Order: sequence, then C-alpha cells, then structure tokens
Amino acid sequence: MKPTKRIRHVAAVVAGLAVACLGLAATASAAFATIIPLPGGPADPRTHEAVYTVTRTVVKGGMPGWQIALIAAGTALVAAALAVVADRARTARRIPAPTAA
Repeated sequence: MKPTKRIRHVAAVVAGLAVACLGLAATASAAFATIIPLPGGPADPRTHEAVYTVTRTVVKGGMPGWQIALIAAGTALVAAALAVVADRARTARRIPAPTAA
C-alpha cells in the first residue's frame, strides 16, 4: 500500500474519533445538568411545606398500528414504482447487440 493512502486512512480514523469525542462532549453537559434549589424555595427541606404536583397525561402511547402499516405500504409502493422507472430508463439507454445477417 502506498504511504499516501495509509496516511489518508489514518487521517480519516483520527477525524472520525475527533468528531465522536466532540459529539460526546457537546451532549455530556446537558446530561449532567442539575437544578440547584434556591434557599427558602419550594424544594427547600427547611420550610417543612409539602409541595404537590399534579401531572395529567394528554396523549398516551405513540402512533397507532394502522398508521405505521399505511406508511410502510406507501413506502413499498413508492420504492416499487421507482424500481420500475429505473429499470425502464436503463433498458431505454441500452445499445442493442448487433445481429448477424
């Protein structure tokens, strides 16, 4: 293998590792964030006041199964149509083989 090719491979690996480390450093600060309560605030244990929160669920679950099936079927139809168009375009560009007279 040529030395320039080896240097390119090493540079690509180093660049990939640098980008991965940069991504981890960018997300780590948000992952370790904490909320520090103010003295005398609602979360201060010295106030001896109970704070109750009410959580109401507005939307439960995710996407219904019929919507997922509809998206999958639509994607399959689009992929099949693109495959047919690509095959016809390739066939139209093909040069016919010469025949012996």
